[in-house]
Amino acid sequence: MSSFKTSTADPPQSLAGRIVAFIGRFLVAIAIPLIAFFVLYQGYMFLRDSTAPRWLIALVAIAWGVGGVAFLYWLLNNLVEKLPSAWSGRLLPFVFVGPAIAILAWYLAIPTVRTFWISLFDRGGPPKGLNIIEQLQSASFVGLTNYIEVFTQRVMLEAFRNNIMWIVFGSTLSVVFGLMIAVLADRSRYEKFSKSMIFLPMAISFVGASVIWKFIYEYRPVNTPQIGLLNAIVVALGGTPRAWTQWTEIAPWNNLFLIIIVVWLQAGYAMVLFSAALKGIPGELMEAGRIDGANEFQIFFKIMVPAIRGTIITVWTTIIIFTLKIFDVVWVMTGGNYGTHVIATQFYRQSFTNRNSGFGSAIAIVLLLAIIPVIIYNLRQFREQEAF
Repeated sequence: MSSFKTSTADPPQSLAGRIVAFIGRFLVAIAIPLIAFFVLYQGYMFLRDSTAPRWLIALVAIAWGVGGVAFLYWLLNNLVEKLPSAWSGRLLPFVFVGPAIAILAWYLAIPTVRTFWISLFDRGGPPKGLNIIEQLQSASFVGLTNYIEVFTQRVMLEAFRNNIMWIVFGSTLSVVFGLMIAVLADRSRYEKFSKSMIFLPMAISFVGASVIWKFIYEYRPVNTPQIGLLNAIVVALGGTPRAWTQWTEIAPWNNLFLIIIVVWLQAGYAMVLFSAALKGIPGELMEAGRIDGANEFQIFFKIMVPAIRGTIITVWTTIIIFTLKIFDVVWVMTGGNYGTHVIATQFYRQSFTNRNSGFGSAIAIVLLLAIIPVIIYNLRQFREQEAF
């Protein structure tokens, strides 16, 4: 005879109890991350305002920058996993993208909105101690006047013209030379060495590269020893030395001597990407073209270029974005003088030299608006490439 052990099941929880439990879990899920962010914020305030020894500040920075973020992810992940499965599935993606979105909002979105707000006022910016309505009613509010000046001032029109030159010549030459080098180097016995030499300038900062080229373009008066490489070659060939970047008689074409520096730097970047794309072209495709009687130029333009068109567009637009916001090369080489100002150097001069925060902020917003269409196009290209 067998005996059976009976058990009484726990009574089902009432609807009110389930609601209270859900509200409790939800509040915990909200409260603990807020506490974690508060602790991280206090660490940031300590780093910003503390008078502690530098070694202690450095240790706290490492702990908050690495350990704090890791702890935040761990905490949020554990909290979300304890929620009901329906809510856990919805909230878990935000555990990973949420902090990144918060950082982007804090360091990019909010400063952008604030910059636009400052651009609506005169050189002093919005008056302090007033609410938004009072700031709009103050005498320092100028509306879109700064934007009108951006598109009418002679020096700004000169900067726009120079940026167009940087886009047309800088990005085009970087892509053309990068593609040519990639094709030729792939057929060379010394492929690795040649590519290393071409890519080597990428290890140099733009300021360092500008200093190097400043010595190359160095000018000394006629009949004195020329220490600049370019002028030394010109004199050796019987020519007259020139102040190449300061040659205002050929302005704006003296900008080309600055553009060469960026081409020297970016050609290696373009070469690496093009070389990887070229190696992905099936060898049978090019061999079939040769069998059909195509010469090397036809293979290049009708097989290679169409096959890597997506990579070419991506590299081109990436370099265009860079040339739109070029600053350090121009600032180190000429300081924007001799007809070489670009948008970024004008922004720096107006904001930090002339202390005209309203006009400088308007230039920054215009530069942002100029870059956005290129970024959107670049993202669409990435999406199309991922589709395949």
